[in-house]
Amino acid sequence: MSGISWSKLGLFAGGVLFGTAGIKVLSSKDAKKCYTGATAAVLRAKDSVMETVSNVRENCDDILAEAKEINEKRAAAEEAAVIEDESDDCGEITDEAE
Repeated sequence: MSGISWSKLGLFAGGVLFGTAGIKVLSSKDAKKCYTGATAAVLRAKDSVMETVSNVRENCDDILAEAKEINEKRAAAEEAAVIEDESDDCGEITDEAE
């Protein structure tokens, strides 16, 4: 028994005692009220975050739709410009042939 470290044994016993007291404190009614309140706050925060995410997603969808519309208009304008250039080129060829 002389090989037993009394300080380590004392630390172990203190840890067991503190752990047991900690479990009693953590499982008390007051602690449960605290946990319930904290959980309710987290759920409210989650709802708020999800609402913000929905708003951002809707705004992104609107931006994407407008960007596609702009690109379609630009593509149509470029196509019309190419058609005009081709018709102008045809007119120059017929003028030179005369």
